This record gives sequence, C-alpha cells and structure tokens, in this order.
Amino acid sequence: MEEGNLFDRVKDESKKLWRIAGPAIFSRLTIYSANLVTVAFCGHIGNVELAAMSIANNILLGFNFGLLLGMASALETLCGQAFGARQYSMLGIYLQRSWIVLFLCGLLLLPTYIFATPILKLVGMKDEIATMTGAVAIWVIPLHFTYAFQLPVYKFLQCQLKNVVTAWVGGFVLAIHVFVSWLFVYKLNLGLFAATMMLNFSWCLNAVLIFTYAACGGCPLSWGGFSWGAFSGLWEFTKLSAASGVMLCLENWYYRVSILLASYMKNAEIAVDALSICMNINGWQLMIPLAFFTSTAVRVANELGAGNGKAAKFATIVAVVTSMVIGAIFSALILGFHDKFALIFTSSDVVLKAVDKLSILLTFSILLNSVQPILSGVAVGSGWQAYVAYINIGCYYFIGLPAGILLAILFNFGVEGIWSGMIGGTLIQTLILVIITIRCNWDMEAEKARIRLDKYGGRNVLEASDGSKDSTVS
Repeated sequence: MEEGNLFDRVKDESKKLWRIAGPAIFSRLTIYSANLVTVAFCGHIGNVELAAMSIANNILLGFNFGLLLGMASALETLCGQAFGARQYSMLGIYLQRSWIVLFLCGLLLLPTYIFATPILKLVGMKDEIATMTGAVAIWVIPLHFTYAFQLPVYKFLQCQLKNVVTAWVGGFVLAIHVFVSWLFVYKLNLGLFAATMMLNFSWCLNAVLIFTYAACGGCPLSWGGFSWGAFSGLWEFTKLSAASGVMLCLENWYYRVSILLASYMKNAEIAVDALSICMNINGWQLMIPLAFFTSTAVRVANELGAGNGKAAKFATIVAVVTSMVIGAIFSALILGFHDKFALIFTSSDVVLKAVDKLSILLTFSILLNSVQPILSGVAVGSGWQAYVAYINIGCYYFIGLPAGILLAILFNFGVEGIWSGMIGGTLIQTLILVIITIRCNWDMEAEKARIRLDKYGGRNVLEASDGSKDSTVS
C-alpha cells in the first residue's frame, strides 16, 4: 500500500473505488429502473396487474436472478484476482466457464416459470393473482436466459475497470425502454403482455450491446475468442459458482419472501401492493450499495491478487464509510417524503396509507443495507463465499424469517411484523460479518489468492500464452 498521510491515502483509494462504483451505480440504477418502469406502468393499469407483475418481478424473477447473479459473482473472485495478478488470458476463459454453468442452471430453473400458476395456487395465493402471475412467468422466460448471458459479461467488464461502457449502454437502453413502454402500454393500451415484452426486449438489447463491445475490440487482452479451455476445470468452477450463488441468493431471496408472506395477510392485495412498492424503492436504492459491493469485491480481489493484503483492508474501510454516508442521506429523504413517494406507483389512497405505515421500516432497511452488501463484497473478493453462505442461512432463515412470521401471525403485527423480524436477521448477519472482517489476516488472504489462481488454471494459461500450447479455437 502506498505511504502518505491519511487524507492522501483516503483520496487515492476513493478515486479507485469510485472509478468502479460510479459507473456501476449508474448502470445498476438504469437496469433496475427498467424493471421499476414496467412495474409502475402495470400499477396504473390496475391493482391486480400491479400485484401480478410485482410477484413475478420480485419473487420469481427475483429468486432466479439472485441465484444467477450470485453464481456469476464467482467471476468477481477469480477475474478480480487474475486481473490483479496480471493473468489477463484467464479472464475470457472464466467468462466462458460462467456462461456454461449459468445456462445449465437456467435450464434447471425453467419449471419454476412453466408451473408458476399451480405452484402459487398450491401455496394459497388467490386464484386471480396466481393465474395472471403465471401468464407473466411464461412471458419472461427469454429474460431469464438473458440473465445467464448478461450477468457474467458485466462481471467480466467490471473486474477490468471497463464498466463505464455498461453505464452508457444502460442509460441508452433505459431511455428506449421508457419510450417503448409508454408507446405500447399507455398509448396503444396493449396491457400487461406489452409491458412484459418490452422488458424482455430491453434486457436483450442491453446484453447484445455490451457483449458486442467486449468481443469486438473492447477487451483485447482478456478476450481472445472462444476457447476449449472453458470446458476444463468446470467442476471446481461450478463449486465456487454454487457457493457464490448460495451466499448471494440467500440474501436476495430473503426480503422477497416477505412479499409471498404478505399474500397471506388480511386484505392480501393491498398488503402485497404496499410491501412491493417499499421493496421496489428499497431495491432501487440498494443498487448504490450493491455497486459498492461490486467495487469492494473488485478492489479487494485486485489487491489480494497482487499480494497487497494491507491495501485490501484499507479499501474495505473506505468503501464501508462511503456507503454509510450515502445510506444516511437516502434514509433522511425517505423520512421527509414518507407519505408521498408511493405516488410513483399508485393513486390508491388505501395503498398510499399502507406504504406510509411501512416507511420507518424502509428507513431502517436502507441504513442497514448501506453496510451489509459492502461486507459481502469483501467476502466475494476474498473467496469466502461458502463460509458466509452458512452464516446467511442461520441468520436469515433460522432467526429473521421465523421471527417475522411470529410477529406477523402470533402477535398480529401483519406486514410490519414480517419486515421487522427480517430486519433483525439482517442486523445479526451484519454484526457477524463485521467481526469476521475485523479479525481477518489480510496477508494470509493474499497468499490464499495466489494459491487459488494456480488451482483454477492461471499458471497453465500463462504457459500457453508463452507458446507452450494454444488453447484458443477462434
């Protein structure tokens, strides 16, 4: 780590952090906003349409997106550490391995879309909402497979500090998405089907554009074409991807479960609408800490790959403090506009009042989410995914979720009880991650990173780049 006074070190690290986080925030916000725009248009079609799209978006797509995003996060460990170690040839290989693993996983998840209606009816959801949600589920299957292709490309570019292009593409696609959604849903009045098709179109367009950049000269050192090397070491790669997937999807699924539980509450339609609005606002703001999750994972992985344990520790501290300040600002905004922000999604007075009651819990969630994702980014950058997955299972599903159910049903706190219990689980998980991070031996983690790169084939590819063998087929 560079020497100098504390101010200069913080300034230097902040520049490195924001070089990744700035474009990542913008690209994540634009991508999430596309989903948000779709939900908002559906909300002005009708309450049932809003509930159906919210359930499909937050539960079905959200569950599967969380799993695929988590599995793609294996690239943040491997590509980040390989980039720090200057093993550039490995990044394209890792990208292709991730595609293989994620597409196979996507096929395994396909029945959740095909049989969404009977599954939702089986768990007790109202027939009208379950049927409409099932129709949306079939319509978004193309989007599901777009996730499997696009998410690894994002990680691939981010680890090389090339995510400015994802920001530009995201902004361009969002502008198109708003226009086509307005045209087909509002002006031509084609309803829920049109809203879903426009969401498919926008995500597919985004995926095509960013891959075209990566494959057509944007990444000359790391993309050399498709390689047979992608099929070697798949089992080890799958295990790390699975650990990443379990770790992050348990986090992603956790709050989404609350929307499913809300469907069992009294006045289920209003409860689902109010909670989904809060979750959409929470999810939109969460794109900022998740961008810091990405930047922290990349910074930590880069420094560990380069053998700089102390620099990885300092990057963690700067990222946590920065994200906490931003979280405090957004929390103040929610408190200030607690009775107005739901107007984006609905004009129903009943739903607006229900959202207002949940605003204080939304504030606590935003504050907590300004810390927890950053520490998860440290875990990804360091390769601790399997370890943290066990922590997530215990805190989320053995503490937070049962506490939420008890508060909601036994103590009759309804939706507020569900959310309060789940916040408690997140708080415990965050405290555990804080303790682990504080006690971490960063020099030892740097040595582990060197061993990990050798294990996943870095040395073999470097030898190939010297001419001992050629692994590239195109």
